Amino acid sequence: MVAIETLNLASADQAESEFYRAFQANDLAAMMAVWSDEDDIVCIHPQGPRLEGHEQIRESWTQILQNSPPIRLRLTKQRRIDGDTIAIHYVNENIYLANEQEPQFTIHATNVYRRTNRGWRIILHHASPTPETLLNLQQRQSEDEDADVDVTVH
Repeated sequence: MVAIETLNLASADQAESEFYRAFQANDLAAMMAVWSDEDDIVCIHPQGPRLEGHEQIRESWTQILQNSPPIRLRLTKQRRIDGDTIAIHYVNENIYLANEQEPQFTIHATNVYRRTNRGWRIILHHASPTPETLLNLQQRQSEDEDADVDVTVH
């Protein structure tokens, strides 16, 4: 595998692939290697605040990757706008927990990539739960009111 410091992502598709590979592998170093070096990066996790810059984004991914159960991701409903220096990808992140055969959560995500001197890098990840996912979480909480149901979808 290529060292993270020299990771040169030749396309927005490759950057997206590395982003989701790092997410599934709980690999913080690989996750942050996909983000742009610029200060104007932004990340909005489902129902979360707007995070700006490396420090806030790194901290959020540290918490997510350290506290999430093993997951599998399958992207569906992919749409894209690709330009010479900017690419916008709209995806559904279908999140599978453990060995489940059906996704437990589906997240609408928008990923924006910029071509830099180090190759393509992510500059925005904005994720929002689908209405079905919100309903699923509400049902889990109401069915098990006494249990500590604290599920982070990412």
